[in-house]
Amino acid sequence: MLKEFKEFIMTGNVIDFAIAVILAGAVGLVVNGFVNDIIMPIVGHFAGGLDFGSMQKVLSPAEIAADGTVTKPANAIRYGKWINSIINLLIVGWVLFMLAKSKIKFMGAAPDPAPTADQTLLAEIRDALKK
Repeated sequence: MLKEFKEFIMTGNVIDFAIAVILAGAVGLVVNGFVNDIIMPIVGHFAGGLDFGSMQKVLSPAEIAADGTVTKPANAIRYGKWINSIINLLIVGWVLFMLAKSKIKFMGAAPDPAPTADQTLLAEIRDALKK
């Protein structure tokens, strides 16, 4: 069983998938940083100085002791972070769309694969039946 696992884990597809997952995590961090630190301040500036990340609807306020420590944190719906997530999704979607479009433009569309033996046989049968 250990030998089978070693063969499975060392196949090219598994290693390629692992590399893709690690790169996706790194790209996710870069995109989140770009959106939160560059795009959202610009959007907030043009929206009248709003900071979307801090927008929330407080359901119950925080309870603070006499010494200033928080005994019970505030319960709030943080819809501003959700707005940031939506903008993040739109930016990632746009970038992926542009990458896919440029790949097709520069590399051309993938050629149609040659028909298999079964497909060729079925085409011949179809043509014979048409006659």
